[in-house]
Amino acid sequence: MKNLFILVLLITSTTFFAQDYNLKRGYVAEGYDVVSYFDNDPKEGDKDFTTEYDGVKFKFISEENLEKFKKSPQKYIPQYGGYCAYAIGLKSEKVSIDPETFEIREGKLYLFYNSWGTNTLKLWKKEGAEKLKEKADQNWLKIIKE
Repeated sequence: MKNLFILVLLITSTTFFAQDYNLKRGYVAEGYDVVSYFDNDPKEGDKDFTTEYDGVKFKFISEENLEKFKKSPQKYIPQYGGYCAYAIGLKSEKVSIDPETFEIREGKLYLFYNSWGTNTLKLWKKEGAEKLKEKADQNWLKIIKE
């Protein structure tokens, strides 16, 4: 019975933390290598180079990028759990992303929705990225407390 309680607690804790991440396709950033964004060349990771951090999975294109991430994961994790930064800022909504639509701003990775003729990165820039970022930061704090 004690083991069952520990198992339930572990699953609940992992699920709780994972709710703060966009895990489409089972990985953060839809399996794209979060380190590769900082080379301005996002690439889909390889299942041979994976790790878990904060209860979620990340894939990388190489052992080198995997090790970079392990040394400084907070540097590479996408803002707002990998959800669309524009949607978080505008409406406080968790919206999926196009993993190839991104911006590095002040050393942080921001991902955006880009489909069906709507590119939210363009809207983010057009409508005032700094103002939307400030609002998204506030909204995200509310979202993760829920």
